Amino acid sequence: MNAPAFSHDWPAPAKLNLFLHITGRRADGYHTLQTVFQFLDHGDRLDFALRDDGRITRVQGPDGVAAEHDLVVRAAHRLREAAGFGRAGADIRLHKRLPIEAGLGGGSSDAATTLVALNRLWNAGLSLAQLAALGLELGADVPVFVHGQAAWAEGVGEVLSPLNGLPEAWFLVLQPACRVSTRALFQAPELTRNSLPITIAGFRAGECRNDFEPVVRRRYPEAAAALDWFAERGRRGRLTGSGACVFAAFDRETEARAEQAALPPGWQAFVARGCNRSPLRRRLEQLEHADSIGA
Repeated sequence: MNAPAFSHDWPAPAKLNLFLHITGRRADGYHTLQTVFQFLDHGDRLDFALRDDGRITRVQGPDGVAAEHDLVVRAAHRLREAAGFGRAGADIRLHKRLPIEAGLGGGSSDAATTLVALNRLWNAGLSLAQLAALGLELGADVPVFVHGQAAWAEGVGEVLSPLNGLPEAWFLVLQPACRVSTRALFQAPELTRNSLPITIAGFRAGECRNDFEPVVRRRYPEAAAALDWFAERGRRGRLTGSGACVFAAFDRETEARAEQAALPPGWQAFVARGCNRSPLRRRLEQLEHADSIGA
């Protein structure tokens, strides 16, 4: 088979949790929560080349993650099954920039981009709601990346209400030299599991926190040091997801980059703009607009 050229540069953006409260635990062991998701204009990229021999192959991916365990490959197989396209195939090339087990949602975002891109490239015709339902089978954070809209989230993170008007600040994101296991944190005996639900108004008033932060502080000194560094400089550092990444907001890019330049030697960090419509959603809308013009 002569494989077609790759469809390049499908964005898989990072996300931040602007707060995260754990409000309970269900009978099945899953935790309920409240959080706000906002996207960053920074993340991974994926390329796809279609095949007609039914093979789904990851030709490039993250080190240390076997292809059969990669959410990208699992997402492609699940979409093909749902669409009933038995002979559809693809070569998938993942350009990994986001750290693993860092709270930025990299794996979930990669899976969502695979669903959205291959749905279009295979002409599968599934709606975003249908793709989000498939994504939920892969992980609780996948649906928000499929929809690509900043959102208030409840349930296990899959009950989404779009949030309009969030400030699109500049963020300095620190990447401590550690990986945090979300599963281990959810099992931590000292984790707060009974935070009282708040309203969106309460969030906007700052009546919120990340319930994982005290546990991460005690167990991961590298993340604690990042939080303390922001505090020493008069900034409010916050944990995203279950960590390990820590972020602070700035009004201007120049301010964020000045703080980045002041980091201790050897620390890893990046500066990115927050966005309420994700780069993936914008890419899809541009393609749909081009389709409508050409129709």
